[in-house]
Amino acid sequence: MSALKFAWPEGVTLEQLNARSAGTLMETLGIVFTELGDGYLRATMPVDARTHQPYGLLHGGASVVLAETLGSSAGALMAGGNAVVGLEINANHLRAVRSGIVIGTTRPVHIGRSTQVWEIRIEDEAGKPVCISRITLSVLPQPPASGC
Repeated sequence: MSALKFAWPEGVTLEQLNARSAGTLMETLGIVFTELGDGYLRATMPVDARTHQPYGLLHGGASVVLAETLGSSAGALMAGGNAVVGLEINANHLRAVRSGIVIGTTRPVHIGRSTQVWEIRIEDEAGKPVCISRITLSVLPQPPASGC
């Protein structure tokens, strides 16, 4: 599947993206945005005690957190000042990882006015596929209310 041709909004920086993670689950898990490229956004996540399941392997839920972080962050950049929230996410876990880092890369499948779809590929340090995910986002005119 070929990625859509698009341009990130002007002036967006990795520093801004990483600053938004302060005090969130992304910071807790050590997720760091590393590259804002031509048609993709990339981030890394350590595979350690924070992201392990009881067998000492990368927890599938941690992979989904990385996938949703990438897809939602990319979607928010492309939402033209609107908010995005996840409607659905799926993940196929392909390979176990015990240590090191994993690298996630997201690319758009569909960027519309009311919905977006992003594909996320997570690989180990050797470039072998660990997880393939897809997220569908709803574009909202304003952020959802915080609190209960």
